[in-house]
Amino acid sequence: MAELSKGRLRNKREELSRALEGRVKDHHRFLLTELLSQIDGFEETIARFDTEIEEYCRPFDEAVALLDTIPSVARATAENIVAEIGNDMSRFPTANHVASWAGVAPGNNESAGKKRSCRTRQGNKPLGVASNPAAHAAAYTKDTYLSTQYHRLAGRRDKKSTLVAVAHSILVISYFMIKRHVPYCELGSDYFGKRRPETTAKRLVTRLVHIGY
Repeated sequence: MAELSKGRLRNKREELSRALEGRVKDHHRFLLTELLSQIDGFEETIARFDTEIEEYCRPFDEAVALLDTIPSVARATAENIVAEIGNDMSRFPTANHVASWAGVAPGNNESAGKKRSCRTRQGNKPLGVASNPAAHAAAYTKDTYLSTQYHRLAGRRDKKSTLVAVAHSILVISYFMIKRHVPYCELGSDYFGKRRPETTAKRLVTRLVHIGY
């Protein structure tokens, strides 16, 4: 107790001693014992559930491990995604069907020259909820395709639309990884520049002109 009493508490060691001794009576001990027994019972129940869940999830271990290699996708997120889409991608005609099912595939926002709403459709809420945190975390990864995509879109879209676009990419990537049984392959932060170098050069020249060069 001497180590814990510092500063002004040094002058109150006797009061601290009495406080630590407390006033625990027999009925208090009885109640505490019962509460601890209930906690032990809950922990045992949780352990049994965890064991049962692990057994049911064993056939999906490969898919979860693959998705866990995606930057910004934590294992818990990977488990939630696999829990919703499974490990048999033949159920979905294309990767976009997975994204559409999750509600993160906005439709075309222009038709016959008229601007339409680009709101996403209602989809599988658990799957959408699972992919959104991963999309948000992607913004903070370094030198990754997903991070670059987020920041490129954030300059011309609102935050919600940007997250939807990145979540869409994550689910498309997940689809192909599970279907092909391959881990994540990082395209790199310079992917967009390498894919269309002429467009990148034009964009950079335009920026230089805007700042006076």
